[in-house]
Amino acid sequence: MLGILRQRAVDGGLSTSFLRKTRSALVSARSYAAGAKEMTVRDALNSAIDEEMSADPKVFVMGEEVGQYQGAYKITKGLLEKYGPERVYDTPITEAGFTGIGVGAAYAGLKPVVEFMTFNFSMQAIDHIINSAAKSNYMSAGQINVPIVFRGPNGAAAGVGAQHSQCYAAWYASVPGLKVLAPYSAEDARGLLKAAIRDPDPVVFLENELLYGESFPISEEALDSSFCLPIGKAKIEREGKDVTITTFSKMVGFALKAAEKLAEDGISAEVINLRSIRPLDRATINASVRKTSRLVTVEEGFPQHGVCAEICASVVEESFSYLDAPVERIAGADVPMPYAANLERLALPQVEDIVRAAKRACYRSK
Repeated sequence: MLGILRQRAVDGGLSTSFLRKTRSALVSARSYAAGAKEMTVRDALNSAIDEEMSADPKVFVMGEEVGQYQGAYKITKGLLEKYGPERVYDTPITEAGFTGIGVGAAYAGLKPVVEFMTFNFSMQAIDHIINSAAKSNYMSAGQINVPIVFRGPNGAAAGVGAQHSQCYAAWYASVPGLKVLAPYSAEDARGLLKAAIRDPDPVVFLENELLYGESFPISEEALDSSFCLPIGKAKIEREGKDVTITTFSKMVGFALKAAEKLAEDGISAEVINLRSIRPLDRATINASVRKTSRLVTVEEGFPQHGVCAEICASVVEESFSYLDAPVERIAGADVPMPYAANLERLALPQVEDIVRAAKRACYRSK
């Protein structure tokens, strides 16, 4: 079909802009057909935990309201009824207490999945996460593994204020001994959570509250109980040749929308979904930048010492001679999250911010 349209364009029957839009629509339809079924991120996470608990009796879930209430965000719905209170533990409101118990259980060979109602509350347990879970394998000369997953919503939601809106990706990604994952789609959520539960080391699994109810096309392969995504490998969500956009979690959707807007102006953007924050897929990032010669990095977290800063450093160190423009960083504002809705929007990256940065990098800004 595209060949016919191209011929008509050559003959003068169709405009170039019409051809470009038609091609984009056809490609979108083709990729949607490849994953005709849909699944919400919530159901993807729930099914991943359920299947791993079914496959391995050492896996258990613990956290506030994960049992009788079926999870604050219903991620653990149905698990108490299916596996009983010995494998689905409702804990008191004491992150320091139940996280310490979880780490101890992992020392003993069990595989806890610890839920934080929000990762902001993980601050109460950060000593166990870093000094106990992350460092034990190294300090024991490899004799002690700590197969534990710390999971829950991370970053901004909507109108929950400064103490419930912080992104901890850069915090935990700076710690040797931890693996840090941040899914975007339902396929990400299923494949990465399964990988995290099976991993012999502690994994921080950063979800996004606003993505839980979003549905995504999902392939038959991703629905298989053996499905698993590799830790440390990014995904190119959209190929392009003019500028590279790297991001993770909810911002992947924003980057894809920005790429659509850029395409209308003739700018071809490559969008990389990091998936894994630590280890970081530097090879994929640098390969893309060496192709496009431009980089825009995006995250919701604070700009100073952030994930964006680490990516920029990697590109400057490894691909500086390929750059045709300064790297661009788009991050959250360097302030605690405001409560007012209008100020909250100003404190977070928006699609138009990504578009402007990409145009600057391509020397197309007005």
